[in-house]
Amino acid sequence: MAKFSFIRWLHLFLVISFSCLLLVSCAINSSAGKTLRVATEPAFPPFEFKGQGGELQGFSIDLMNAIATAANFKVNFQSLPFDGIIPALAAKTVDAAISSITITEERAKTVSFSRPYFKAGLAIAIRTDNQDITGFDSLKNKKIAVQIGTTGAAKAKSIPGVQIRSFDSAPLALQELLNRNVDAVINDAPVTLYAINTGNLQGIKVVQQLLTEEFYGIATAKNSPNLALINNGLDRVLKNGTYSQIYQKWFKVEPPLLPTKSPFENQNNTGAPKILTSIGVILQALPSLLQGALVTLQLTILSVVFGLIGGSLIGIVRLSHIASVRWVARAYVDFFRGTPLLVQIFMIYFGLPAILQELGLTFTFDRLTAGVIALSLNSAAYIAEVVRAGIQSIETGQAEAAQSLGLSSIQTMIYVIFPQAFRRMIPPLGNEFISLLKDTSLVSVIGFEELLRKGQLIVADNYRAFEIYAGVAVVYLCLTLLSSQAFSRLEVWMNPVKSQKKYGT
Repeated sequence: MAKFSFIRWLHLFLVISFSCLLLVSCAINSSAGKTLRVATEPAFPPFEFKGQGGELQGFSIDLMNAIATAANFKVNFQSLPFDGIIPALAAKTVDAAISSITITEERAKTVSFSRPYFKAGLAIAIRTDNQDITGFDSLKNKKIAVQIGTTGAAKAKSIPGVQIRSFDSAPLALQELLNRNVDAVINDAPVTLYAINTGNLQGIKVVQQLLTEEFYGIATAKNSPNLALINNGLDRVLKNGTYSQIYQKWFKVEPPLLPTKSPFENQNNTGAPKILTSIGVILQALPSLLQGALVTLQLTILSVVFGLIGGSLIGIVRLSHIASVRWVARAYVDFFRGTPLLVQIFMIYFGLPAILQELGLTFTFDRLTAGVIALSLNSAAYIAEVVRAGIQSIETGQAEAAQSLGLSSIQTMIYVIFPQAFRRMIPPLGNEFISLLKDTSLVSVIGFEELLRKGQLIVADNYRAFEIYAGVAVVYLCLTLLSSQAFSRLEVWMNPVKSQKKYGT
C-alpha cells in the first residue's frame, strides 16, 4: 500500500514538474514567432543600403538580425524616408526603427531609444581642390548641403551666414558637392569615409571629423513593450561577441566601448507641442508655408509659360507634312510623357552636370533654373497634345476659306486657326496648370524650398507630421481652387457666346 502511494505521489510530482517547465518555457519563448516591423532608410551605406540584388545590407541590418535571433523574434524591414521615420513611430505604423538615428534630447521626447549601439560623429566633407575650408569655423557664409532631419542639418544652422540646402538622402547631398553647387557637406563621419574609401566618390576629402560625439540608438514608440525585448537582444550580442564580429566586418577595427543606457532615457514631451492645439501648430507654421507657396506659384507660372511656348511649337510640328519632323516631335512627347517627372528632375539637375564634368567641362545648375527646365520640358509634352487636338478640332473649311482670301499657311494658323483652337484648349490647359502646380512638390528632391519642402523642414524640427502636412494640403487646395476659378473666368471671357449670356449683352 505504501509502495503504491509512493509511486502515485512520484507520478503526480513528475506531472506538476513537467507542467511548470512547460509554463516557464512558454514564458521564456513568449516573443517566439513575434514579428517586429522595423523601419529603415536604405540609402546610408555602410549602415543601411541595398545590394546589387536588391537585398538590404549594412552594419545596422546585420545587427538588427542578430538582435532578433538573440531575443527570439522576427524582423520585417520597411523602407521609409529618414524624415518620416519618427512620425511613423509616433503613429505606431511601425514597431521600431534602425536607421543610424542619433539619440538627441528632442527626439527622446517623441520616441524611446535602446541603449546606444554605435558611436559616431559629424564630419565636414569638401572637394579635394578646395583650400579655403579647413574646419568648422571656416564654413561661415558658405553653402552647405545636409540630409533633412539629421543632426548635421541642426549643426549647420549654427553657422553664421550659412546657406543650407536640404536633401532627402546623404548620397544626394554628396552629389551636390561633386557638382560644385555647394562648398561642403556636413554628414555622419562613417558614411562619408566609407563612400570615399570604397572609391564611390572621387574628388572629395574630409577635413574635420567628429565635430560632435554622438550615439545611434534603435527607436521605438513611447512606452513600447518592444523596447525591453530589443535591449535584451542587444545586451546579448554585445556580451557574446557577435557585435564585435559585425563591427569588424564593416569597419575593420575593434569597436569602442558603448554606454549601457540611452543618455536621455526618461525624457518626456512636456514642451510646447503638448500645450498647443493642432490648429495652433498649423498657425505657427503658416508663415513659412505661405513663403513656400509663393515659390510654388513662381515655379508653376514660369514652367507653364515656357511649357506653353514649347508645347505649342511641338504640337504644330506634330501636324507637319514632313514625316521625319513629325516623328521627332512624337519621340519627344513619348519620352517626356512616358518617364516619371522625378527621374527627369534627377537627370537634369544631378545627371547633366556630372556627365559634363566627366568630359572636362565645368558646369553647374541653379536650382530654380533646373526646376523650371524640368517642369517646362515635361509640361510641353502634355501641352503639345492639347494643342494638336485643339487645332485638329477646327473645321478644315476655316483653313480653306482663309487661303482663298490670300492668307499664307502661317498667317492662317496665326490669325484664324490658333485663336479659335485656343478657346477650346482652355479647359485642358487649366487641368495641366493645376497638375503642374501639384507636381512642383517633386522639385523638393533637389533641395528647393517650395511648399512641400517647407513642410518637411518644419516636421523635421517638431515631428508634428499630421498637423503640418494637413496645413500643406490646405494651402495646395486653396491654390488649386483659385487657379480653377481663374481658368473658368478666362474660359467665359474668351467665349463670345458664354460672355454674352453672363453679362446680358
